[in-house]
Amino acid sequence: MIPSLSENLKENQSLIRIVYWTVILLTWVKVPMLAQKPDSLLAVWQDSVQMDSIRIQAFNLYIRKNFLFSNPDSAITLAGELVDYGTQKKVLSAKSIGYHLQGIANYFKGNYPKALDYYTKSLQIREELQDKEGISASLNNIGIIYRNQGNLDRALEYYNRSLKIDEERNDQMGCANSLNNIANIHYDKQAFDLAQISYEKSLGIFKELKNWQGVANTTNNLAYIFKSKGKNKEAIEFHLQSLEIFKNLDDKRGIAACLIGIGAAYRELEQYKKAIEFATKGLTLAQELDILPQIEEACRTLYASYKSLGKNSEALLFLEKIQVIKDTLHARETAEKLQQMEFSKEMLTDSIAKAEEMRLLVENHQEELRQRTKTRNILIVTTVGILILTGGIFNRLQFTRKSKAELQLEKDRSESLLLNILPEEIAKELKEKGKADARDFFLVSIMFTDFKAFTETSSLLSAAELVYEVNACFEAFDGIIDKYNIEKIKTIGDAYMAAGGLPVPSDESVKNTVLAALEMQRFMEERKTNNISKNKAYFEMRVGIHSGPVVAGIVGVKKFQYDIWGDTVNTANRMETSGVVGKVNISRDTYEHIKEDSQFTFIYRGQIEVKGKGDLDMYFVDLK
Repeated sequence: MIPSLSENLKENQSLIRIVYWTVILLTWVKVPMLAQKPDSLLAVWQDSVQMDSIRIQAFNLYIRKNFLFSNPDSAITLAGELVDYGTQKKVLSAKSIGYHLQGIANYFKGNYPKALDYYTKSLQIREELQDKEGISASLNNIGIIYRNQGNLDRALEYYNRSLKIDEERNDQMGCANSLNNIANIHYDKQAFDLAQISYEKSLGIFKELKNWQGVANTTNNLAYIFKSKGKNKEAIEFHLQSLEIFKNLDDKRGIAACLIGIGAAYRELEQYKKAIEFATKGLTLAQELDILPQIEEACRTLYASYKSLGKNSEALLFLEKIQVIKDTLHARETAEKLQQMEFSKEMLTDSIAKAEEMRLLVENHQEELRQRTKTRNILIVTTVGILILTGGIFNRLQFTRKSKAELQLEKDRSESLLLNILPEEIAKELKEKGKADARDFFLVSIMFTDFKAFTETSSLLSAAELVYEVNACFEAFDGIIDKYNIEKIKTIGDAYMAAGGLPVPSDESVKNTVLAALEMQRFMEERKTNNISKNKAYFEMRVGIHSGPVVAGIVGVKKFQYDIWGDTVNTANRMETSGVVGKVNISRDTYEHIKEDSQFTFIYRGQIEVKGKGDLDMYFVDLK
């Protein structure tokens, strides 16, 4: 199954273990004399007669085999000896390996800022050495950290850089793994078409290499892509292919994921008896392995299937299990979010500290320039006379005025750019305090929009036409939300996300969010009519709104982003995916806040089943 962000830590730790034991085996092949017992490896390291490269590799293997995964604190200390050795001997490869080991050890300790710092130091040295294999490994590990912390854009950036290097080196296994990482990011961002393309490329490589573990994992991932697109029959076929390979590999975790996935697909096809059969087998195996996300998914399938068959007592049993698992997973997710927020805080603090360091460096440089200019002017006075001195002073004044004007212009540009990225209140707090605290908001209306059949419509347009059309729509949306005092959060591909009621709460935020959504739909209808008259392709849009509590704050280090978290965001997204083209679909919570407003009219849609949420009341809203 495609690992969710909540499963990333264990998944990525396993990946790092596999990668580095593979490195050890390859090193043994290249340097057979190193494939010895730990004491022998340590003896090679301590033997000053040996070549530097042999000593370094021996100590590298000694740390990996005995401390890296079992005792990370000792690994950090020993890797520090490699760094010191490289500094004293001026051997850059020793420093890069030492920093990399310290990064891995800190990753396993959960100290992500330090891990990122060490990975970055190692990457810089490997780039200097033009060590392509080492660069690719560093980029992948940095990408893993950013994905664990929820920064998908940065993770994708590093994975793409790693893939490019793997392609240049013709490293087929590296390409397959990088493509899988990239596909996982696209899946997290719900860009399912892009995810499918990367998974299919990766699958082709794994098949050529006859790497059956990779084939099984990637085939199963493709099954979830088809399921996300509503193509459940195709999903079952891919699950079954993957299941056979997992059985041959005796991979119980993979077998459980396939069985549960097949059960969920049969439930969507309303073949409830088959859904129960497969989900029950998968649940039994998942419980043996204690994989909570798989257990929850199996219980959801069994609950929905028994309920649809009218077997309420059996359904109730699984509903109770779901609630227990949800509580456990919620606690884990809360801890992860707190960890992500702490990571962002530390990275922001580090970024501000570096900016202050640069500012002081510039001031010192300017002071040095001033001292040099002063000395030069004294010499000019001595040798040339009062006239030249007067002219020099005048030129200096002109230069100072010009510099001040340029500095003021740059300051104004920076202010404008910051306000374009962050809400005014948050930008002000960031400038005054050097940070912006995350805040709880008790009533925020989240709006999601999404273009119907975006991929199909995009295929009718050139790249320039596609960018022009999407930009025209999003520019109009920006103007509309400004009109109603709504905060734009972000765009994700063809999706647009905004929120009413933050960073400054307002009694009118729910109403204004709905009014903005209706005006956006009117704009899309007008643009559709206009494009049809010109025989041009057009987009149609779904809109969903849900109101409730959220947590809001800044994420990112180099590129700040104001973002929001909470179940309210997930439910709002479900309102959009359950919506209808041309309509504004709202939840019961949003409806309760505006139902007495004479400006609106409502159509009750009934209770609609939503993935991960059960049955939810939904309404279409429009102006009278």
